[in-house]
Amino acid sequence: MIFAALFLLAQAPDAVAECTDPTTQGEMNACAKQEFDRADAELNAVWKKVRGWAKKADAKLDRGDGQSGYAESLLAAQRAWLTYRDTHCQLVSFDARGGSMQPLLINNCLTELTENRTAELRELLVNQVSGEPKTLPET
Repeated sequence: MIFAALFLLAQAPDAVAECTDPTTQGEMNACAKQEFDRADAELNAVWKKVRGWAKKADAKLDRGDGQSGYAESLLAAQRAWLTYRDTHCQLVSFDARGGSMQPLLINNCLTELTENRTAELRELLVNQVSGEPKTLPET
């Protein structure tokens, strides 16, 4: 009985150290999760930069027009995007609903949309701050 429990622990998806050639569904799921975690960390790093810029821009903003500021608009957009991302990726995974492949589909979708959002935030930062398009260095 103890051997069986140890065997199952050894097969746990989180036990994958490298994701060069995952072969089992558990390994593929774990690697997809690792990839999403990487993309999410990058998004959070870019988010901090954009959020900092938005707060500084608000300090210089004339609020007499009744519109929301940069930071408020940015936060509302990010919250709406997070709701969209999570709901959309849940929907995309329904072909494998309840199956062992569902986490792979969810995490692949989350990674793709998160990488796209990170690029959008980089573009926003560069274009809003400088006024002309250019490339922001990767973080």
